[in-house]
Amino acid sequence: MPAITQAFLERGLFWNSLSIKSCFFAGILLKTSFLREIPALLQARTGIRKRVRRIAVSVKHTVPKALTIAGSDSGGGAGIQADLKTFQELGAYGMTAITAVTAQNTLGVQGVYPMSAEAIERQLVSIGEDLPPDALKTGMLFSGEIVRVVAAAIRRFGWAHVVVDPVMIAKGGAALLQQEAVDALIDALLPLASVVTPNIPEAEALSGIRIVDQATREEAAKRIYSYGCKHVIIKGGHEANAESSTDLLFDGQTFTSFMAPRLETRHTHGTGCTFAAAVTAGLAQGMAMPDAIRQAKMFIHAAIASPLEIGAGHGPTNHWAYRRLAVGDGVLGVRGSAANDAQAAAGISGVEAVEIAAAGERVSGLGESASGPDVDAASTSAGMRGARK
Repeated sequence: MPAITQAFLERGLFWNSLSIKSCFFAGILLKTSFLREIPALLQARTGIRKRVRRIAVSVKHTVPKALTIAGSDSGGGAGIQADLKTFQELGAYGMTAITAVTAQNTLGVQGVYPMSAEAIERQLVSIGEDLPPDALKTGMLFSGEIVRVVAAAIRRFGWAHVVVDPVMIAKGGAALLQQEAVDALIDALLPLASVVTPNIPEAEALSGIRIVDQATREEAAKRIYSYGCKHVIIKGGHEANAESSTDLLFDGQTFTSFMAPRLETRHTHGTGCTFAAAVTAGLAQGMAMPDAIRQAKMFIHAAIASPLEIGAGHGPTNHWAYRRLAVGDGVLGVRGSAANDAQAAAGISGVEAVEIAAAGERVSGLGESASGPDVDAASTSAGMRGARK
């Protein structure tokens, strides 16, 4: 302790004299040259703040945001619950606008409680004013009024990359879309869609064409495309007696078939929601449509191949199953021998894409020179395979 300080303390003068205390602190500050360091410290602090702001801005612009406009599934296997799990697993920040609350489990749907049009619109406006999505999907919309509210919000905010999953019937058979809403879907929403993802029964309802073979499926895809959407993909999960699960994509010029080995299981609750959400996550990250669809095909195939086996009915898929695969270059790839074994067991390596002209002639395998608007070098990185005829 400095002698002057000790003297002040011993004499009881230190705390009783304001002027002496001021002199004491001034002496300490001058002696340690603290004052000379203040400009440098302030400059460093300002620099840190600027760097933090730059980092925050960078994060704000690089996190892909995905919105799901759909119903809530109390069992967690489908609807917004499945969508959010998928967004999270595929690296997109998930947001929701809830259109209905359902009471359901693996045995079926016990109740449907639609939200008011006002509540749905308010959710969409809140998101649009602060958190504009990079891509969005629609699921259960239930009524024509809800369909029109959603379409109006998409137009108002100019949202792009719109994935329309025309949810009509639950796995257990319950109706999730009123008949009058089908017309509203065709007139108001499909013209805004980047891609529509119906299964075979939904494609039949939208097109009015009974699908019994490849030719009628292509005809249905053309009919749905004529409503104004940019792409149609008719999923093949409902095909009878098929050895593979083949999803057919149509972009107005070419058909592309995405094929994977068929899996026999009753645990398929939420497969349509999950597939559409995976496509949405890919589009939010800037993927071309074929790449987003192939990633979604691989994701849902892994989820079905490794079911959680919970519940007494149609159990949910496993949204974590893809973790046996590594994400590289925007598509799911294989990592390690254990993952290779798992992939082989699930048949994931069999996911294949073949492009065929609308007239029926096979023109290329994706990754070659092709006429489709979304076929580019990115398709090659996705490992899509095909053959020229």
